[in-house]
Amino acid sequence: MEKVLIAGSGPAGLTAALYTARAGLAPVVLEGPEPGGQLTTTSDVENYPGFPEAVNGTDLMERMKRQAEKFGARIRSGAVRSAEFRPAPPRRLLLDDGSTLEGAAVIVATGASAKYLGIESEQKLRGRGVSACATCDGALYRGVPVAVVGGGDTAMEEALFLTRFASRVTIIHRRDRFRASRILAERVLRHPKIRVLWNSTVEEVLDVNRNEVTGLLVRDAASGVARVEPVSALFLAIGHTPNTEPFAGQLERNPAGYLVTSGVRTSAEGVFAAGDVCDPAYRQAVTAAGSGCAAALEAIRYLESLGQ
Repeated sequence: MEKVLIAGSGPAGLTAALYTARAGLAPVVLEGPEPGGQLTTTSDVENYPGFPEAVNGTDLMERMKRQAEKFGARIRSGAVRSAEFRPAPPRRLLLDDGSTLEGAAVIVATGASAKYLGIESEQKLRGRGVSACATCDGALYRGVPVAVVGGGDTAMEEALFLTRFASRVTIIHRRDRFRASRILAERVLRHPKIRVLWNSTVEEVLDVNRNEVTGLLVRDAASGVARVEPVSALFLAIGHTPNTEPFAGQLERNPAGYLVTSGVRTSAEGVFAAGDVCDPAYRQAVTAAGSGCAAALEAIRYLESLGQ
């Protein structure tokens, strides 16, 4: 039986790995289907402390991985298919390859997946002008037009944030009214740098051949007419799905699917959570890393209470 199992290899998981490894616990870290997490889809990270010249998202995660391994963390591929969290050790993670891992303590850091439109060109240009995080990538698009897809509070907040950098922000919404709260919607509609395309959908992201976003093919649902909207970036703000399904029935989740925690403690004894899997509010690399540290410290204290 391992002392610590960590599900997830984003900023939360690897920070938890670093702290538990330095405590001599030799944690096993499961990389999951997206090693390094969502940060690997970001080209230049400008808001992570300690990198004034920015750092490539993939490079940052590779550095975190090497640092954790330096102190004894063991990284292995595999995704959690289901879990068995008993009141006392061992706790079990059943993996997609049919194998099982047992641990005295478990840290869940499986993150949340941003929802995308499902367009092939959108996927090919992720990290090259297509983003699901304005706070992460907005500053890369100073003085150029950008677009936001969505109609809820998140879309309003993203659009308002982007006005600090972009020359113009176009909100593309498939309905004729926003779902956002009234105060945010009114703030957006009054802003001189924001325009709204109502009853409209994005059918194509241009230009895959140039490996950068140069515009969007947008169709008006009322008229059926499609036209090109010149923009240099597309920001998706249509929600996130927390990666908690493997823990259904084992850990308490809120109606949106996020893990319910008290600090970083979950509803199961000896199981802790960190990062976007339990954070619908901030979803930043630095907050994920901070909660990964907290989860590791709590896991260390828990193991000490067991005499391990």
